[in-house]
Amino acid sequence: MNFIFKIGFLEIRWIDLVDVLLVAILLYQIYKLIRGSIAVNIFLGTLALYLAFLIVRAAQMELLATILGQFMGVGVLAMIVLFQPEIRKFLLLIGRGTELRGNFFKAFSSWRHDYHDDFDITQVIEAVKNLKATKTGALIVFSRDTELKFYVETGDTLNAEVAKRLLISIFNKNSPLHDGAIIIYKGRIKAARCVLPVSENDHLPPTFGLRHRSAIGMSETTDTLVLVISEETGRLILARNGRFLRGLKLRQVEQKILQYLHKEEPEKWDEVPEEPESIESVEAKV
Repeated sequence: MNFIFKIGFLEIRWIDLVDVLLVAILLYQIYKLIRGSIAVNIFLGTLALYLAFLIVRAAQMELLATILGQFMGVGVLAMIVLFQPEIRKFLLLIGRGTELRGNFFKAFSSWRHDYHDDFDITQVIEAVKNLKATKTGALIVFSRDTELKFYVETGDTLNAEVAKRLLISIFNKNSPLHDGAIIIYKGRIKAARCVLPVSENDHLPPTFGLRHRSAIGMSETTDTLVLVISEETGRLILARNGRFLRGLKLRQVEQKILQYLHKEEPEKWDEVPEEPESIESVEAKV
């Protein structure tokens, strides 16, 4: 085995450097995941408890070391329970973002994307235009790859064809279905009144209410595009991968939806060719 260099009795190999680099990347991703959330405080508390355990054990304080040792003995299970939301989000990000998955299933699942050619986006845009003009709050989730069955089951199943009048009726303030989100998959409205996960990002604008936070939270945990219509101002907001664009025009919203459905999104998601000066982009810090 070839060594790069030695430090005392340590022999450093190329594989050791790769190992350290991968661990550093993993720790950085975990830090980004829990940054700004309550998980940071839990992690610091757990770390303080472990350091206390090391100190009392070194000081040979047998009784206290035994008590703290019991906590350390079930530490793995406790970490899984305490960090369940963060672990779930981390695994979702890995499963959603890996290139291997995309390459492996590309040929197999190509048929799943044919429906985009039949999807009448004008029905959505016309409905959004009406909702925007009347300042009617709305939350629309677009999914291109998965049916989102877990979230569909939280609402009322429709499985209806996308139509302007239907969308306006759903989000009418007197409609029993207006509270919550609708999920559009394969050109059909799968369900309405769906409950979405709320983002825990502490850096979102204070003007963002529950509807906006739900849109960003959904985009953080799933590979979806979420459209929000503000009930107070009528402004249009798109959320994707924990990021959001606001101040969008109708033609820009249509362009973004089509890019998402056809997998033609620009490398930098906040790039909008038309009237980019009207757009504000913020990266959600998880």
